[in-house]
Amino acid sequence: MKAFSTVMTLIQYASMTTNFKQTDWFAKDFKRLAKKYRSLPDDLLIFEKIIAAVPLGAGRHFAVLHAQKSVRIVKARLFCQYLKGSSLRVIYAYCESKNFIEFIELYYKSDQANEDRGKIKDYLNSL
Repeated sequence: MKAFSTVMTLIQYASMTTNFKQTDWFAKDFKRLAKKYRSLPDDLLIFEKIIAAVPLGAGRHFAVLHAQKSVRIVKARLFCQYLKGSSLRVIYAYCESKNFIEFIELYYKSDQANEDRGKIKDYLNSL
């Protein structure tokens, strides 16, 4: 029980110190999918707490797509309670030096096979 409370304290501290941002693409995707999957706003909050504690993720549900000194682009699974087993995919950028995470894209695996590489390139060019 002590280990669990320690982990929860770390997650709360990390989520307070990490800044989260959203691109316009992500906001549009989120709005569209939130109408369809009602638990998505709560699921995103839980996901934010997890990646605030471990920004590059851990395990097979996270993959680094692009790495530079200043920023890393990560693809992760976002488990949605409404989907019961299926999951959404989130593409986000992690900047360690500025301590912020910016969400780039959100999509459902059955609607779209892979991430949109054009959006990632546009995001990297805008930095």
